[in-house]
Amino acid sequence: MPSRSLSRQIVAFAVVGVVNTATYYGLYLLFLIWLPYLAAHTLAFTLSMTGSFFLNARFTYRTRPTWRKFLLFPLTNVTNFVITTAGVYVIVDVLHAGHRFAPLLASAAAIPVTFVVSRRVMLPGARPAAPVTTGDCGTRPDTAGDSGEVRGTADAA
Repeated sequence: MPSRSLSRQIVAFAVVGVVNTATYYGLYLLFLIWLPYLAAHTLAFTLSMTGSFFLNARFTYRTRPTWRKFLLFPLTNVTNFVITTAGVYVIVDVLHAGHRFAPLLASAAAIPVTFVVSRRVMLPGARPAAPVTTGDCGTRPDTAGDSGEVRGTADAA
């Protein structure tokens, strides 16, 4: 059973994901006016990924955005990008199902992988499914900062 903190992160990640997907899709449709579908996908993906970094830092992982995390965050989306790009290509060019909804369908398979990898980047000292426990000084293991130190629960709120 996931800890309360991990469950909160999963829910926040899902909400940020919905916002990010809506942003991506709106940008994708806008860029389709001027660009081929793969170029529109790439540009919309890049812009929405930047927004996703800041939303996830603030709301999902409650951690300070740093240059290190910002530079590593795109690595968390490499799998997402490969899966969605391959999915968009297959849906549009192989299945001939149309390009308007292809990115939404292709995105679903990448969500769980993106959560796991982004959590490791944003909370480098956190264990993958650490339960919420109170240590000797009232700290939670899932709120580590860049240096791996554990911050107190008051800092995480």
